[in-house]
Amino acid sequence: MFGMESKADKNKFDFDLEREIKKDPANGKKIIENVGTRIQEIKTHLREGKQESKELDELGVILHGYTALKKVLSRVVES
Repeated sequence: MFGMESKADKNKFDFDLEREIKKDPANGKKIIENVGTRIQEIKTHLREGKQESKELDELGVILHGYTALKKVLSRVVES
């Protein structure tokens, strides 16, 4: 029927990092640990608040990026 066919197989796209992690899950866990430590470092800098507001905004954006990366990588490692 129209639109009922499986689109998951047609639109499947793997990033280079995904393929690398699927080949070596231990490497993915190391990357997740590194991202976790970076997140904690950024949170510490944000709590201190010694930076200017522009730097705090940039750190917030970077924090969101690292958090999203960690979420995606954890899903790839689990599957």
